[in-house]
This record gives sequence, C-alpha cells and structure tokens, in this order.
Amino acid sequence: MQHQYSPPAFLGQDCSPELYRKWLEQKTGKLYRRDTRNKRRKIPNTTRACYKKAIHEAVKKSEGKDAYTGKKLNWKLLGRYRNEKAKKEGKQKFKELPTVDHYSPKSGKLDFRICAWYVNDCKSDLTFKELLDFCKAILKYEKHHRRR
Repeated sequence: MQHQYSPPAFLGQDCSPELYRKWLEQKTGKLYRRDTRNKRRKIPNTTRACYKKAIHEAVKKSEGKDAYTGKKLNWKLLGRYRNEKAKKEGKQKFKELPTVDHYSPKSGKLDFRICAWYVNDCKSDLTFKELLDFCKAILKYEKHHRRR
C-alpha cells in the first residue's frame, strides 16, 4: 500500500519507510516550531501539514542529491546521529547526512531544499544568492592570494 509520505524510490534500501516517515516527522516538527517562534521566519497561514508536504516534496525533487553541490547524500545516516557519540567521535562522518534547508529564509515562503549537513551549516541563514556571493569572494581571494 502506498502511503502519502512513502520514501521516494531512489532511496531504495538506504532508508526504510518507517525511518523515513520518522525523520520527516522530526524535521517537520523542528522547523515548524522554530519558524513559528521566530518573527523573522514566521510564515502566515502555514500549518505543520504544509511544512511536512513541502519537506517531502523537496526530498522527492532532490533525487537523493545535495541541492547545492549535486553530490549524492548518505541517506543511510538518517536516525544515526547522536550528540554524545558525535562529540567523542567527531561530526565528520555525518557531513553527508541529509537535512532540510530554507532555500530563501527571508522570502516568507515555504521553499525547502535538501542538502548535506555541512553545506547547511555553511549556508546558515543566507539566501542562495548570498551564499553564491560568499563563495565567489572566497574563490576570488584564494585565486589572488594563493598560499603555498
């Protein structure tokens, strides 16, 4: 039986339907709570259901890849991150963990992208254009000030 929020076919054996729905529910709850408590992020007339649908659509649209780098995400990492363990072992092995990003957090729209955790950390609250401008500045600096 096809569930409304069944994992997309590209996830194959990387993620069970139960784990995918649990992850989707957790991401929905976290983003919805954060956004509705933050005046800058609050989007009028949105519900938890709107968030869930938008996140699920972003996952399907991603085809399993990071929206900003095009690299394949490690969907096997869903549900495996534990704060205490990561502090001891380092977060590096979770850098390709799929997460949800507000594509343009200041737009007032539910527009999500799926990306790697480390990419989301870099992007933070930047819009996509702001992220591109930032990356261009880094590349320009690197080109002109190569360190040997």
